[in-house]
Amino acid sequence: MDLPGGPYARRRRAGLLDAAVVVGVACVLGMLAWRAGTALDYRWNFAPVWGFIARHDAERGWVANLLLQGLLTTLRVSFWAALIAAVVGVAMGIARTSRLLLPRLIAGFYVETVRNIPPLVFIFVFYFFVASQVLPALGVEDWIRRQDPATLRWIEWLFGPPQFAAGVIAAILCLGLFEGAYVTEIVRAGIQSLPRGQWEAAEALGLSRRAALRHVILPQAFARTVPPLAGQAVSLVKDSSIISLVSIQDLAFLGNEVAATTSRVFETWLIVAAFYFIVCASLSAVAARLERRFAARGRNA
Repeated sequence: MDLPGGPYARRRRAGLLDAAVVVGVACVLGMLAWRAGTALDYRWNFAPVWGFIARHDAERGWVANLLLQGLLTTLRVSFWAALIAAVVGVAMGIARTSRLLLPRLIAGFYVETVRNIPPLVFIFVFYFFVASQVLPALGVEDWIRRQDPATLRWIEWLFGPPQFAAGVIAAILCLGLFEGAYVTEIVRAGIQSLPRGQWEAAEALGLSRRAALRHVILPQAFARTVPPLAGQAVSLVKDSSIISLVSIQDLAFLGNEVAATTSRVFETWLIVAAFYFIVCASLSAVAARLERRFAARGRNA
């Protein structure tokens, strides 16, 4: 039986206090908009900005314009960076809990280095190192130039325009490694939160440490780390805007271009903020659904 207010308590329906909070927030936003129009003598005009979301092409119909293209780049970068962060985070999280000293030292050095460097400094240093040294050494740009049109279409679908793909890949690696340090700590905390008896029970069944980790520990740890991992995924989408500083044409970079072109700064950044909000709110809703599913599974186990 769950205690009132416990992790499995029934969600409370919206009441008068919730409605009052919504009305209060709406009033504050309305006041800010009114003050911008009066005190700052600002005339709101979204019309010049709407055309930068989508445009009508005579041959193809409606196609994505700068802001929507930037949103697609942000989604691509966030998706691939999340995959890299997940792989690196799980591997380093396991290393952080290893019995061997060397894996713990390597994982600890990685986490402490990344977490104690400002993200802007990390992106600048690592991006230019990857873009100028690693990718040319691997021949990524030459490989892209040699591909046939069909392969180039796949590259464009996965990473954006082929002429910018090398830079996008470098940004993905930087962002993935940066976020991987935080995922590492989430995974480590999830593993160490399990009772010692789980390891002992697995050993009693004759499972090796690797098999115990795979079949017993990690599934339970993952269920416990869904909320912080979901929060980190939302943070990754927001943190991806930092790659605009290295000229990656994501939503923040192209939003700045549109604001400079149209001179409608407030309108442009409000639309950009709305795009980020929609993506992050959708991720939060999916994460909440996963959390409830794992909670229900834990109750029925």
